[in-house]
Amino acid sequence: YIHSEEAHINDPFMGCGTTIVTAISKGFKASGTDINKIAHLITRVKSTPIEPEYLQRKIEELLFNLKDLNNTNGALVDNNIEPLIPIKHLDRINYWFTQDCIIELGTILRVIQNEENEIIRNFFLVGFSHILKNCSVWLQGSTKPTRDLNKNPSKPYESFRRHLKKMQYGNEAFYKVVPTKVKEDINQYLNITIGDARKQPVPDESVDLVITSSPYVTSYEYADLHQLSTIWLDLTDDLTEYKNGFIGTSHKKYENKILRSQIALDIVDKMSKKSNKMAKEIEAYFIDMQEVFDESYRILKSGGRCCYVIGNTKLKGVDVLNAEVFAESLQHSGFKLDRLIKRE
Repeated sequence: YIHSEEAHINDPFMGCGTTIVTAISKGFKASGTDINKIAHLITRVKSTPIEPEYLQRKIEELLFNLKDLNNTNGALVDNNIEPLIPIKHLDRINYWFTQDCIIELGTILRVIQNEENEIIRNFFLVGFSHILKNCSVWLQGSTKPTRDLNKNPSKPYESFRRHLKKMQYGNEAFYKVVPTKVKEDINQYLNITIGDARKQPVPDESVDLVITSSPYVTSYEYADLHQLSTIWLDLTDDLTEYKNGFIGTSHKKYENKILRSQIALDIVDKMSKKSNKMAKEIEAYFIDMQEVFDESYRILKSGGRCCYVIGNTKLKGVDVLNAEVFAESLQHSGFKLDRLIKRE
């Protein structure tokens, strides 16, 4: 029945929006959450089709306003634009960026924030966010925040211009495939929020399919990975506090919640012989996930389906059987297990 015109697809860990964008492009309703504010912004931009000629005009206008940044010697010719630099994050910004880059990025950010159309402004902010790693001394390809002081950071204006072009092509291709009914009333189809996967923004029994790829226990600090965007776009007052909200972070433990999965309890028990701290983190992760499964069960229609994509991992020599725990835990939430699909 997922071919039905009015299907509703939900992704509780929507990340940068692959599921949401696909659902919108097929004319389905799409809902979801991500606790990561930059991921939410990216998903909103990717899943909102913009009329291509209008976008073209807006990009030309923006680049015209930034034309003074585009000169050969790389210095600002005309300093009449006051750079927008989030002062409360200045220490972090100075840590990651050279002075020239800071002024140029601040100038671009100021011109973006002057854009009155929120959809266009968000589109520009995502382009801006995308260039930050290349324009900083962040070690290329590193998933941990590490500096490379020998790196020659990219020039912000040129990187920004190039990335906007890429995004423009993406929007144009998307605009072509999105059904007219969706383009005319995107808010009827798109319902995404910044927030906890355990609280979906939809009523009971309203969703046809939940499909998601969930975070892993203590594998990445997702908040660290996006910290440059988080500080430049001033998305949090306190990075540490922001991190603690993420599922799979190493900052959580529960004293008063019970794990229902026997497989999970065994894994926690094995880990406690190696590291009590890590055992607590794994326990917290599986407790968080079982609450997410309860929420998936609440929002699914009778006969609806749910698919969680997860791989197994090894920590300190202990096999963390995420897929098996998920399968058992989902059944505790009320689901019937259809199958486990293993990908080589």
